[in-house]
Amino acid sequence: MKQFFSNFKGDAFGGLTAGIVALPLALAFGVSSGLGPSAGLYGAIFISFFAALFGGTSTQISGPTAPMTAVSMLVISGLIGANDGDVEKALPAILTVFLLAGLMQVGLGAIGIGKYIRYIPYPVVSGFMTAIGVMILVTQFLPALGYYPKEDQSFVDKFKPQAEEVILDKILKEEAGEGILVLEDFKETIKRAENISREEIILEAVTLAGNEASGVIGAIKSLPKALSNINYLEFILCLITIVIIYGFKRITTTIPSTLIALILVSGVAYGFNLNYRPIEEIPSGFPIPNLAIFSSFNLGSVTPYIFTALSLAFLGAIDSLLTSVVADNMTKTRHSPNKELIGQGIGNSIAAIFGGIPGAGATIRTVVNINAGGKTKLSGMVAGIMLLIVLLALGPIASQIPAAVLAGILITVGIGVMDYKGLKAIPHIPKIEVIIMIIVLVLSVFWNLVYAVGIGLIIASLIFMKKMGDVTARESKVESLGGLENKNNKEKLWRDEINIPNKLKEEIFIKHLNGPVFFGSTSELQQMANQIPQSATHVVLRMDEVPYMDQSGVYTLEEIILSLEQKGIKTHIVGIQKQPLYLAKNIDIIPDLVAEDCVFEDFDSCIRYLSTVVEDVVKS
Repeated sequence: MKQFFSNFKGDAFGGLTAGIVALPLALAFGVSSGLGPSAGLYGAIFISFFAALFGGTSTQISGPTAPMTAVSMLVISGLIGANDGDVEKALPAILTVFLLAGLMQVGLGAIGIGKYIRYIPYPVVSGFMTAIGVMILVTQFLPALGYYPKEDQSFVDKFKPQAEEVILDKILKEEAGEGILVLEDFKETIKRAENISREEIILEAVTLAGNEASGVIGAIKSLPKALSNINYLEFILCLITIVIIYGFKRITTTIPSTLIALILVSGVAYGFNLNYRPIEEIPSGFPIPNLAIFSSFNLGSVTPYIFTALSLAFLGAIDSLLTSVVADNMTKTRHSPNKELIGQGIGNSIAAIFGGIPGAGATIRTVVNINAGGKTKLSGMVAGIMLLIVLLALGPIASQIPAAVLAGILITVGIGVMDYKGLKAIPHIPKIEVIIMIIVLVLSVFWNLVYAVGIGLIIASLIFMKKMGDVTARESKVESLGGLENKNNKEKLWRDEINIPNKLKEEIFIKHLNGPVFFGSTSELQQMANQIPQSATHVVLRMDEVPYMDQSGVYTLEEIILSLEQKGIKTHIVGIQKQPLYLAKNIDIIPDLVAEDCVFEDFDSCIRYLSTVVEDVVKS
């Protein structure tokens, strides 16, 4: 407890400052997600407080972030669409997916996955982050221009025929569920169709119009319509917001420019009673748990999103731990990665129960906290409490913020989140890494964020394994001892091989194995049996420098030894290490194919043994 209050003044100021920075972003991410500003604010409150309390990075400030919001949008839009465009109906399933993501994060931390997150290839991260920026930027074009497809009557009217088809399809499915055979009872279908009101058709058409204009592709398709129907007041408010955010940074960075833009533009718009579009109303009072998550839990509706929940968990883990590294560099401390994942998981789980969108460690907010004097977990908890006070005291006022202002804030977020370092390096990095980056970027923007990252990881992993296989192949040459004496041969004799008796040089074939023997490096091994000189009667496998073998490697080795046996060539193993020895014994290479007395700790012991064997053969 003393640690919590050891730096009370610095933590209080750091937490307050970070909370101020988080406020406009939380509202903007909430609106962007599709659940409204309150969902962003609830997420910021609970994730900030509980991730700090249970996490493993003392100065981390957590809350909704651009990557987490982008993936959350997929869940939200998908489940709202599956529930006829009814947000309230879809909300329990949406929050259940977020809750699962939080619990998965706790699980990842509990089993120690945190220390492995750093191995995700940079091209995948770079392509993903740039894609997030492009997605946020493009999807904010419509609100920045003051164009909302759902409110464009001419656009909605185009979907009325399709809306009637959708409603009729629902009637047919209802009848099928009730055992009514449509072909035998048209009257019942007609009766139900006659009860469809004009309002139901319009509502369904609005939903279809919204789905058509959603996402990057929908925004691009709707852009010409938006440009011909610009709401200049909304556009100017958005433009002024962007100018203030970038311009105020040139004056000072002590006060967050996003907050200044939010207060100034909103204040002027409200004060002069301009006819602008406000954000959705933020409910006043303390957040209430959404118990429908548990009472109306439907596994069928959530099952298709299990993989997305896992992706959210991993994304939140990556996002948070990258920020933890930044915090470590600034404070000269070391975070606990697994504890941090548990804290983030608890924060996301509690936020989901209260209706908040998921989040992660936020780099900018964490840096602001540290620079303002935050040093302990108390700073993150103070940031959460500060946002709760804003909710309780200023909820009705915050509801008057123009939607165009939040669109302007999100546009600057989209521009800022892109990985310019990775983009600038494109001319100088290997082409294959550029290809991976572009694949992840394009697939994320135009198809699916989650699948894009998965495909990027698979390609990067396959390329890495290919490179490791090539390196191993170059390092490990298949040469006989006689071949090693050839001056043109690039492989050098090992020190203990220099003084081998002449009588053995024609009899034995030495194979140096260097590095791990795994599925990517087995091709060289498979060629060995065909390269052995006819005079050789014994093969010596030098495994002194093989720290690891996988199942593919050990089975390849087994095949080679069997083929040598069929040719009457005996195999001897020297210097085999603990892990390869354990594997070789478990699949019975030792002692079934290579006898225990043919396995040697060092090369000298092997040569002494072979000298005796060859001498006995010569005498006989």
